[in-house]
Amino acid sequence: MENKHNGKEKMTNQQGHAVTDNQNVRTVGDRGPTTLENYDFLEKISHFDREKIPERIVHARGTGAHGYFQSYGTINGEPISKYTRAKVFTNTEVQTPVFIRFSTVVHGKHSPETLRDPRGFAIKFYTEDGNWDLVGNNLKIFFIRDPLKFPDMIHAFRPDPVTNYQNLERMFDFVSQSPEALHMVTFVFSPWGIPATYRHMQGSGVHTYKWVNEEGKGVLVKYHWEPVQGIKNLTQEEATKIQGKNFNHATQDLYESIEKGDYPEWELYVQIMEDGEHPELDYDPLDATKLWYKEDYPWHKVGKMVLNRNPDNFHAEVEQAAFGTGVLVDGLDFSDDKLLQGRTYSYSDTQRYRVGANYLQLPINSPHHKVATNQTGGQMDFRQDYGDFKNPHVDYEPSITGGLKEDKNPGVEHEPYVEGNLQRKAISRENNYGQAGETYRRLSDWERDDLIKNLVSALTGCRKEIQDQMIEHFYQCDKDYGKRVEDGLKMSMESNKEMMEDAVHDAEAMGHPSDPY
Repeated sequence: MENKHNGKEKMTNQQGHAVTDNQNVRTVGDRGPTTLENYDFLEKISHFDREKIPERIVHARGTGAHGYFQSYGTINGEPISKYTRAKVFTNTEVQTPVFIRFSTVVHGKHSPETLRDPRGFAIKFYTEDGNWDLVGNNLKIFFIRDPLKFPDMIHAFRPDPVTNYQNLERMFDFVSQSPEALHMVTFVFSPWGIPATYRHMQGSGVHTYKWVNEEGKGVLVKYHWEPVQGIKNLTQEEATKIQGKNFNHATQDLYESIEKGDYPEWELYVQIMEDGEHPELDYDPLDATKLWYKEDYPWHKVGKMVLNRNPDNFHAEVEQAAFGTGVLVDGLDFSDDKLLQGRTYSYSDTQRYRVGANYLQLPINSPHHKVATNQTGGQMDFRQDYGDFKNPHVDYEPSITGGLKEDKNPGVEHEPYVEGNLQRKAISRENNYGQAGETYRRLSDWERDDLIKNLVSALTGCRKEIQDQMIEHFYQCDKDYGKRVEDGLKMSMESNKEMMEDAVHDAEAMGHPSDPY
């Protein structure tokens, strides 16, 4: 009788992805250097580092829901398999289960949902090939393009470490020295910075990814979610009014909509660009601070997502849901976007710190695809099924005594050509102002008016050298943009300073005395 431990069960990583090469890391050429997006290696070594275990650092305030995604299977009438072999897109017969978490970025776990901030739009697809996480925002771009700046950016946007109150001078101090942020600032301080509800906001993968077909050919791709319910944003005055009545309005709106069967839907669109540097563009297509304009790279509708079930337990599902930009299935790949590659390490690593080394064993994070891995140990390792045909004495690979075996690669490996010196250098086509100015001009009149009002209000409390630097940046984006901010600041400086001081004193003066009890 054959020993069941000598069977043919294939190895996966903890996301349920097939491991097709457990011997070699990904390098530039066969001698190195290694590249940062070595996801299988980083997962394997980081878990090993924690074998012998808090509120999220960012995106702390959030809510979530379950649902499904279904692919339409075509792009402009052509089979989608021309571009990707990912079954989540090629198999139109299945409804892929999903869990989505909406969030705000900078503010704390119980902060009002009306605060001006980008919104997180993170989706976990429980595909037949293991998990795929598409971790994005409601806005299609970001403040920075290099991951080395991310901790400084978040520190600058947070409350003062001494006084612990929000001081926008810190934010504009950072932004004034980081002109690539001007495009994102233009969006965030317009009504786009306060979506009316989670149901009425767009979603985006933000970064440039790749699709890979069976022949191993890759194309660049961007993801966009369009709400079937329509897009709705708020002015600052409207948001302030709502906040005075209900600071959980977006969470309540999503929960109650699903409970009464009014299921929110989004359609997924992609933009596709041939892989390469594209010197004909005045920006780098991998730059996370830039848009690919629709008129140049059309949107193609490829699928639909429906949210139809609320979580049974907020902590177990929403709070412990853990996403990572490195969680890709076969047929999906990374681009060389620097910010994406930095996030690919950071996101999964922060989950191990926050939730624990075995966060992928929690039901909300566990793939629906069978997991068969040699990664064991660490706090809260409660997995029982180690593989029906795996020799429990063999927790390594390769082995001839019944250990897990590598799976067959379902297609040709995508092997983009890379050549160049290893450098610490900015990209050559920064063009920090062009799209920021174009976005300003494309805003409707009421959106531009709200943008100027919000920027003037925020900059009024900043020291003059920061104001002057920001005004110069806005002029570089668009002359009208700069002039309106400059004129607004001249008018508001004194009145706003008096108002802020009055608010501090009014709290005491307007307070009503009460007897002790």
